[in-house]
Amino acid sequence: MGSEGERGPAAPAPGDPRALRRDCQHRIFVNRSLALEKIKCFGFDMDYTLAMYKSPDYEELAFALLLEQLVSIGYPHEILAYKYDPTFPTRGLVFDALYGNLLKVDSHGNLLVCAHGFRFLKGAEILHYYPNKFIQRDDMKRFHILNTLFNLTEAYLYACLVDFFTNCSRYVNCDTGYKHGNLFMSFRSMFQDVREAMDHVHLSGCLKEKTLENLEKYVVKDPRVPLLLSRMKEVGKVFLATNSDYNYTDAIMSYLFDFSDGNEAETPQRPWRSYFDLIVVDTRKPLFFAEGTVLRQVNTDTGKLRIGTYTGPLQHCAVYSGGSSDVVCDLLGVKGKDILYMGDHIFGDILKSKKRQGWRTFLVVPELARELQVWTEKSELFEELRSLDLFLAELYQHLDSSSSERPDISSIKRRIQKVTHEMDMCYGKMGSLFRCGSRQTLFANQLMRYADLYAASFINFLYYPFSYLFRAPPVLMAHESTVEHSRLDTGEAGPALAPWLARHGHPDQQVPGVPQDSSGEEEDDGEA
Repeated sequence: MGSEGERGPAAPAPGDPRALRRDCQHRIFVNRSLALEKIKCFGFDMDYTLAMYKSPDYEELAFALLLEQLVSIGYPHEILAYKYDPTFPTRGLVFDALYGNLLKVDSHGNLLVCAHGFRFLKGAEILHYYPNKFIQRDDMKRFHILNTLFNLTEAYLYACLVDFFTNCSRYVNCDTGYKHGNLFMSFRSMFQDVREAMDHVHLSGCLKEKTLENLEKYVVKDPRVPLLLSRMKEVGKVFLATNSDYNYTDAIMSYLFDFSDGNEAETPQRPWRSYFDLIVVDTRKPLFFAEGTVLRQVNTDTGKLRIGTYTGPLQHCAVYSGGSSDVVCDLLGVKGKDILYMGDHIFGDILKSKKRQGWRTFLVVPELARELQVWTEKSELFEELRSLDLFLAELYQHLDSSSSERPDISSIKRRIQKVTHEMDMCYGKMGSLFRCGSRQTLFANQLMRYADLYAASFINFLYYPFSYLFRAPPVLMAHESTVEHSRLDTGEAGPALAPWLARHGHPDQQVPGVPQDSSGEEEDDGEA
């Protein structure tokens, strides 16, 4: 079990719910209630889920390869001077292919942050491009969401290219691109060039080759991985579904599960394929969650595909290529809600598996470790924002529609902006992955909407029993979070537990006249 307790100097009083919480770095956070004992099958993505890449080393490698590819197709050699800066990009940014701006937006398309290259735009500059400080997110030809961990280098590259061409005297700056003699390079064509370079780096195999040449530098090796998967296999089925090809998958997974040299693992040494009931490579997610592709068997000796469509039963330790999520369910003999699927890609892994198949979902958010660190260490900034809100409320407290008085709140607004900026800079130059001040980002909204559970790593399941009931906290509407329960508001939540138990009894006790549910159906997770 995980270490119980709080983060801070003083221990919580007996009965305080904080005393029951696991260490925040070990916790799994809940958007929708889930009874773990009802899960019959655990599914995994590989890249950035089972195999965590070391940051910023891996991003630096990918960034250098991207620059080399752009230079090879005609971009100026000077761009090779740029080095990857991990403090600049964050996931969930939007690239505007019309004006070349990197945007941070909320779920409705309202602008939170706007950067042109490395220059952050303010006030009138933002209004010049976006008169309503708002974008139409459904304009997919213009606005491109950079949601994956692989997109971090891409986002930073857009900033570098805009910065270079804006400041290079050979080019004339235009609203939608740059002019050089009779040539015009639009931001849209720049976007296409970067996307094609990304495809080349991934599909040509150069990034994979460089990674495999130095696995210790680029891939995190954790002895807890085989331990957790062996425990999962004791209580259910386990499968791997990755977009990577077999040869790369085999090399990465062999490295992750090989502890023969240092004997660090808590489980006996055995082949990595033995930890899985089903292994599917070349899945082409998100297509995998729709019609999918032809299911073929992989020759594990050569890495080549066997001809023809595989139509037989599931074979022990066999590896398959392609297929679909429906095929996975058929081969494993499970249905949608029996499966808990874990991945890092909010669109390719989480959204599609949730919307199209009804799978339960777990989103891996490696940035959460840093987010929690700032959340706990910089609590005074969050408290100051709350105090400023109270100060505003006090100014307006005795005014109504008959009042002609107009309180001067300009200094408070400036202070709110300053504190919000201070908070953002604690996370990085683009701020938090989840918020800008008190406003949530598009990424945060998508996480809450589609991921049932989330954590910095799937390894956090080690700290929970497989009988655990993950209960989602109530999502309060504005009228619920700002209007007190007058009779129940004691100022302290913890001590209320004892009198509640005295009145109602322990939840494990059967209520007279109410039969206990033993059907194992949906009521087991506490939800209707």
